[in-house]
Amino acid sequence: MDKTELGKLLKRLTEVDGPSGAEAAVAAVVMDVARDLAAEARMDALGNVILRVAGADRPAGRVMLAAHLDEIGLIVTKVEGGFLHMEAVGGVDPRTLPGQEVTVYPTGPGAEQYPQGLSGYIGGRPPHMLTEDERKKMTPLKDLRIDLGLWAAAMVRVGDRAVVRGPYTELLGGRVAAKALDNRAGVAAMLAALSYLAGMKHDWDVFAVATTQEEVGLFGAITSAFGVMPDIAVAIDVTFGATPGLKETETVAMDKGPAIGWGPNMHPGVVSRLRAAGDALEIPYVNEPIPGNSGTDGWAIQVTREGIPTGLVSIPIRYMHSPVELAVLADIDRAARLLAAFIGRLDATVLAQLPEEV
Repeated sequence: MDKTELGKLLKRLTEVDGPSGAEAAVAAVVMDVARDLAAEARMDALGNVILRVAGADRPAGRVMLAAHLDEIGLIVTKVEGGFLHMEAVGGVDPRTLPGQEVTVYPTGPGAEQYPQGLSGYIGGRPPHMLTEDERKKMTPLKDLRIDLGLWAAAMVRVGDRAVVRGPYTELLGGRVAAKALDNRAGVAAMLAALSYLAGMKHDWDVFAVATTQEEVGLFGAITSAFGVMPDIAVAIDVTFGATPGLKETETVAMDKGPAIGWGPNMHPGVVSRLRAAGDALEIPYVNEPIPGNSGTDGWAIQVTREGIPTGLVSIPIRYMHSPVELAVLADIDRAARLLAAFIGRLDATVLAQLPEEV
């Protein structure tokens, strides 16, 4: 998959909305793309998209790739005239919300006329009407409102979802900005890895899972890993890219390849094989120390059933959980090539060696 195709895939993935628990539109895109990449594609009861790419006639094992579909969003808690009260779905940063355009997905009477959702804006009190002390503080979410206009609010019910808009934008130097790069960048890398595997021989069956509800509790990863029963797994997510004002020890360099996580959430044997794959094919990567909970699907997969040796490959992005997340397309492509190389190097000896590598 060349950079142009990867950019088109990422654009397509970020332009649909899929807040946690309402990922169907994104899942439909993945299912459509998967027709050319996987022998089998299905959705389970929780909405996870599970793709299977067959290995050898007698596969030596089952490897699971997991990248979450969902994004952060908002949920309507009260309808008051033409204004909607809201709460966060996932880790929404209220600092980013005032003045933003949103799409609200109504379920009330007449909603069927607007399958693409309703446009609205998040407003707050103008600065002229704030005290000097209030101007210095962040406006809390409880004081913000989505303004739809009086006529449209009748379609909206408590519990309906909304997503902040953040259009896909190509920047200089192969950079791109969009909302939901966390974690559509990971989904794009996973799908691109399958495209690379199509031209390779691999002994293991590959299960590529686009998981749901990661942002609210890793639930899709828990259920899909239990059902797939992989021998090895790799979670694919994003991490904090180097940003002015942030400590170097808390971020990862951009445009240096994906980050391979290293800490108690990652199995030493899986980590060493990811590094070996990158070294063998001269695919750049960086090592990311993660002292505890990685906050990714890998945290749940690792302790599913009797335990699954798990790795983590992360794509550095800036401005996480905002409408202007920024990534480098080359890092997404490098992550895809690293995953394909890792899978291609798995053989029948791996399962016997893993217990000795803990």
